[in-house]
Amino acid sequence: MPDVPAPPAHPTPSRVDLRVSKRILWIGAAVYPLANIARVYTFVMRPKRKEAVLRFLRYTAGTLIVGFIAMLPSLPSLTFGGAEENSGAAGYVTFIWIVAVCAEIYFFIDMLGVLTAAPHHVLAVETSGASTALVTSRHAQYLDQVVGQISYAIDHPDTEFMVTVESLTVSPKNYYFGDNVNMYGGSGNVGIGA
Repeated sequence: MPDVPAPPAHPTPSRVDLRVSKRILWIGAAVYPLANIARVYTFVMRPKRKEAVLRFLRYTAGTLIVGFIAMLPSLPSLTFGGAEENSGAAGYVTFIWIVAVCAEIYFFIDMLGVLTAAPHHVLAVETSGASTALVTSRHAQYLDQVVGQISYAIDHPDTEFMVTVESLTVSPKNYYFGDNVNMYGGSGNVGIGA
């Protein structure tokens, strides 16, 4: 099975048609029956900047710990060994820290991708199942109008329309999606933490 590349850090929107025809919402090639739509709303999708910095710090600490642990077997040779043992151990330690520096550069670039990412105005379509569709536009008012058109089409079966919006591919680890709900008290509450 071929690998699927990760979405870019700075997503570039592509144009897509959003249309309602014969009680079906089409977003590009995706199909959503209007009867299955549970909620249509707009929100601003913001990058997880704080989490990106914390993730970078966590990965940095992990890299340092792994580097020091990987270096432990060479410490006796560096301390008590002769010249020939010392050069082999020094090469091993140098290799370990070159790998650690390369990993840190990768983690830093990943963090910068999230820190420099822009928020996006998004229209979300949630169905009664598990699927959610996200489209975007540079203008929040335009998305609000599309929400009104979709909600009107849900109540009026003969309604048909077509608009052009932008499709957006983002990594869920880099953006906040949907509502944040804090629950206090109660019993038997089940939640999923990200």
